[in-house]
Amino acid sequence: MSLTLLQGSYIIAGLLFILALAGLSKHESAKSGNTYGILGMGIALIITVLAAVIGTISNVSATEDHAGTGLPALGLILLAVIIGATIGIWRARKVEMTGMPELIAMLHSFVGLAAVLVGYNSYLVPGEGGKIHLAEVFIGVFIGAVTFTGSIIAFLKLSARMKSAPLMLPGHNYINLGAIVLFLGLTVWFVISPALWLLIVMTVIALALGLHLVASIGGGDMPVVVSMLNSYSGWAAAAAGFMLNNDLLIITGALVGSSGAYLSFIMCQAMNRSFLSVIAGGFGSDGQITGPAVDYGEHREISAEGAAELLEEAKSVVITPGYGMAVAQAQYPVAELTSRLRAMGISVRFGIHPVAGRLPGHMNVLLAEAKVPYDIVLEMDEINDDLGDTDVVLVIGANDTVNPAALDDPTSPIAGMPVIEVWKARNVIVFKRSMNAGYAGVQNPLFYKENTQMLFGDAKVRVEDIIQALSRTRV
Repeated sequence: MSLTLLQGSYIIAGLLFILALAGLSKHESAKSGNTYGILGMGIALIITVLAAVIGTISNVSATEDHAGTGLPALGLILLAVIIGATIGIWRARKVEMTGMPELIAMLHSFVGLAAVLVGYNSYLVPGEGGKIHLAEVFIGVFIGAVTFTGSIIAFLKLSARMKSAPLMLPGHNYINLGAIVLFLGLTVWFVISPALWLLIVMTVIALALGLHLVASIGGGDMPVVVSMLNSYSGWAAAAAGFMLNNDLLIITGALVGSSGAYLSFIMCQAMNRSFLSVIAGGFGSDGQITGPAVDYGEHREISAEGAAELLEEAKSVVITPGYGMAVAQAQYPVAELTSRLRAMGISVRFGIHPVAGRLPGHMNVLLAEAKVPYDIVLEMDEINDDLGDTDVVLVIGANDTVNPAALDDPTSPIAGMPVIEVWKARNVIVFKRSMNAGYAGVQNPLFYKENTQMLFGDAKVRVEDIIQALSRTRV
């Protein structure tokens, strides 16, 4: 295989990855974007395997010999591919959409671990490499180790195997800063006088930093954490690319790293929080109120039959979903309710907050899975101006993203956070299991407003009850 063919294939794969990112930016083109990504990864995988077997790697002449090439190498590579593909297909088929955030976090940990292993291999296996290569190894292992443990903690939090409340050690910000300063010092030392023990010490520090970094972040910041770890995994892959002299891995890692960083920035804007404040942690709880409790009065309740009556009399309805809809797997009955109401001549639209759910775009994916039309799914900025003219808003499993305290209470932890202003509608029905606070640990005055009524219970069951009530009244 010629070097030109190898690099040309890498360029084509890189272009397909760029097209994939562009396609995934919109609902309508998401499917084609996913297809581009699959094609790009397929080309990258096939050409890389062929290059390894034939003995040609990126930036190296095709006439040179390399250890571990040929049929024995092909057998090992295919074995690894089969094992990895089997595990990947098994998990992808088994996981529910509600479990997608924690699955993504776990996949990020694999990328981090791979970068660590590549780094150690690059250092231990004899070969050419100067001080720049040593720096690449040290930095690559550091990024990989931080990504590895950070992603595992994110997985444990998202899957409720670990409390989502932030771990607040005394001086936790100084601990993070000290770890970074120590890493920089060890990097200089390693480049000047390389030694395995320095690499091991740094790895332990990086593993501890990744653990502490994400453990200090509360559940309210989980959407940002997922996109942040996505960025980390990209830079870890890019670092592995430098160590392996693989151009495609560098390109792909840079694309993932930069897009993840930008997504984190967008998420922070949507929450009115700086990226540094997210890293500092302290935002989130396990549903308990973290600040002083405020007496907002008594809440009002409504039955499914009462909700059905309000919907029948309405001309316009807006549905605002949150993570509770994902947990209850209520997207299918919600889609059916939407179809019923639209068939009755009622205008139905969805209002999606940028950080609704546990990862960016979580609600959009759930609604698309349930075949909700793309054109009635609107972003927060598109729906807010119309809420004053809306007859009924159904808040299904959302809490912090519809909390008026963000705008009315300057002392609130979520002060300044843009929210969907559902309270402006004539009637608001909130689907919730209890009166607990959301992941931010902040009370929600919306629940006590005069035009708000609470519909308690499992969201899926309650929506199905409303559908049945509508069917009875239409007979």
